[in-house]
Amino acid sequence: MSHNTFGHLFRVTTFGESHGVALGCVVDGCPPLIELKLSEIQGFLDKRKPGQSKFTTQRREADVVKILSGVMEQDGKLLTTGTPIALMIENTDQRSKDYSEIEAKYRPGHADYTYDAKYGIRDHRGGGRSSARETAARVAAGAVARQVIPGVSIRAALIQMGNIRVDRARWDWSEVDQNPFFCPDAEAAKEMETYLDGIRKSGSSIGAVIEVVAEGVPAGWGAPIYGKLDSDIASAFMSINAVKGVEIGDGMGVAELTGEANADEMRIGNDGRPVFLANHAGGILGGISNGAPVVARFAVKPTSSILTPRKSIDRAGNEVDVSTKGRHDPCVGIRAVPIGEAMMACVLADHFLRHRGQVG
Repeated sequence: MSHNTFGHLFRVTTFGESHGVALGCVVDGCPPLIELKLSEIQGFLDKRKPGQSKFTTQRREADVVKILSGVMEQDGKLLTTGTPIALMIENTDQRSKDYSEIEAKYRPGHADYTYDAKYGIRDHRGGGRSSARETAARVAAGAVARQVIPGVSIRAALIQMGNIRVDRARWDWSEVDQNPFFCPDAEAAKEMETYLDGIRKSGSSIGAVIEVVAEGVPAGWGAPIYGKLDSDIASAFMSINAVKGVEIGDGMGVAELTGEANADEMRIGNDGRPVFLANHAGGILGGISNGAPVVARFAVKPTSSILTPRKSIDRAGNEVDVSTKGRHDPCVGIRAVPIGEAMMACVLADHFLRHRGQVG
């Protein structure tokens, strides 16, 4: 299996399976002499790890990260050396027996059939490489990427679950860490709690929309045509498990706007720098950042592993009904919030280095 690496100058290769011994990543291209704090990397992983509330999978993984290479202690600080940084997270709470019943069955909505069709073999234990467990490695890589782009703030929030949407008039970033959904609207979060509790108890699942905002990105990152910042962000988000749609700025909503409404008009601010009076473009014009906040959203489909029996087939071509047992997220979009932040960080770190390499 190839295609386990993304990025150009800041390159991330992930490895490992859901029920393997461990998973992790190798970050190549990180500049030297950047301080890494293990506690900060662990903090981002703690935000993503399972079992933190009744609304996520009850798989109990500590997700303790280990740095295997690419750093050196100097004057009490852990500094990057410019060599590949290897990060590893051990799996400690696998229950492979939960999947024995579906060893030969294809779960509807999962990658079971497509993996088998392509490789002639698949890891039925939690989905193997297709499992969202792989994203723990991306979160670790994203923590490193954040240190490459100081001055850039990256935050994400869950803005929709099913048909429940946040009220932007009540948007409060401080609320994101106060509820189990990373939701910026306290009232919407209460609605989501009741709603998802019913979904969870019925053995079903529901989708969600995540918004990621990067502030402090200067004008000039990205490149025209085939190196667009927004196309790389879209690609990064689409690579996340269960993501089926991406928007930059107003996204699909621009179809309803006139040219006058869509134009992000400009003026000179008090500091003498250009300011935008609106941000329909999501901080990117012609594939290049314009200095406004970079805003992107992605939609996560409902978790395919549910208790409700669904029609499918097995490897022998028999028609079967599949009911997936085991521990699963009723809304996988919840834990996609830190993953979205991580992928945005990796893309921005890569484009920062590419910009520096081209224009100095």
